[in-house]
Amino acid sequence: MKNITDSFLSLGYWPSAGSFGFNTDILATNPINLSVVLGVLIFFGKGVLSDLLDNRKRRILKTIRNSEELREGAIEQLEKARARLRKVEMEADRFRVNGYSEIEREKLNLINSIYTTLEQLENYKNETIQFEQQRVINQVRQRVFQQALQGALGTLNSCLNNELHLRTISANIGMFGAMKEIK
Repeated sequence: MKNITDSFLSLGYWPSAGSFGFNTDILATNPINLSVVLGVLIFFGKGVLSDLLDNRKRRILKTIRNSEELREGAIEQLEKARARLRKVEMEADRFRVNGYSEIEREKLNLINSIYTTLEQLENYKNETIQFEQQRVINQVRQRVFQQALQGALGTLNSCLNNELHLRTISANIGMFGAMKEIK
């Protein structure tokens, strides 16, 4: 071992004790420098690093708690929404059933109303037909009576001569006189 240190000293890499100087050997000085820097960083940076990690941990835990609260709130809202949906579906079914029965009821009422209206119209039609038949019968009677009267007058006028006319008048006056005597 003495040979190795002697060789380093002879090459000028190690300064003699008690003097101050720079070591230009990078391989020999890097581990020492790194250990010094790491020691200083660990000593002074340990508090800062642990504070940073603690703050990060607190933010992560707070975010997780907030997420859990939001999740629970969302679950509650979902359950409320599902309950409202079930309620609305039940109401819709009830309205649907009531609507169908109401439609059937209205349909039956409309059919009954139409039958009643048709019966009334049938009665009005029959009454109108009877009235028109009676009117036509009366018109035919009047025409027949007028034609018979005109025929009778025509026959009387054509058959009636002066002598027959005087005899008819005398007979009528005689009947009229006899009626006066009865009274």
